[in-house]
Amino acid sequence: MRRAAAEPRLARPRPDEPRSRRGNLTVREALGEARATLTSAGCETPRLDAELLLADALGVGRERLVLDGERALAAGHSRAFRRLLRRRAAGREPVAYILGRRSFRRLVLEVDARVLVPRPETELLVELALALQPRARVLDVGTGSGAVALALKDERRDLRVSGSDISPQALELAAANGRRLGLDVSWLRADLLRGVPDEFDALLANLPYVAERDYARLAPEITRHEPCAALSAGPDGLASIRALLAQMPAHRRVQMLALEVGAGQAGSVARMMAEVGFDDVRAERDLAGVERVIVGERARV
Repeated sequence: MRRAAAEPRLARPRPDEPRSRRGNLTVREALGEARATLTSAGCETPRLDAELLLADALGVGRERLVLDGERALAAGHSRAFRRLLRRRAAGREPVAYILGRRSFRRLVLEVDARVLVPRPETELLVELALALQPRARVLDVGTGSGAVALALKDERRDLRVSGSDISPQALELAAANGRRLGLDVSWLRADLLRGVPDEFDALLANLPYVAERDYARLAPEITRHEPCAALSAGPDGLASIRALLAQMPAHRRVQMLALEVGAGQAGSVARMMAEVGFDDVRAERDLAGVERVIVGERARV
């Protein structure tokens, strides 16, 4: 039987040997200096960022950073870590883009600047869709990296899931994620519901909802790196949602619609949803207590 490859370990310095003599920082020292650098740069989660970047540079899991805290970094590892740290501190590049991956529910997705970094609050869309009837047809509108569509398929294999996006680059990444994860999700290019057949029982959407006046005040990680078109949506942030709802009369098969919204937008979106024929409309709160997803249900005509 072939033995599993041992996880990489770091060289252990002599406990009595000062750093100036042995030359290289220990894991603990490197993390401390990195946290200070990231804090000075204005990063919101300096400890987590430092740990993720160092673990990646070393090719180990984060737990080894604690177990190997007093071990010295090899010169190559130090250089790799400095390069990653520079991208995070100086450029304020999101950690997910630096690493090329992001966890979302049970999945690890590949992500890059073609798509938004999946957020924890968006997982609420998946949770709500888990209650759909068996073999329902579901469309994730504006799928981006494919996070919602793929997570839903992963947890409800019976559902027939599709993802759509106006961006061919985003669809390319979503399809690559689907192939790597072995999840059978269909992908189609569409501007919201334009040209999409009326064959879906449920629609899920995390569309742009940032008001133009608020966009410039977002963190540099967002404004410098993430695609603006996937975030900003007109003067009140509701242009994309309004356009989607205007297309709903042509999609009478849809019995459930779930839309992620920004803080303070729930009331407006709920009213618009009722105006296009959803008679059971409610707001669902995320873990921070924000009314994050508006769900509308209606009987099939």
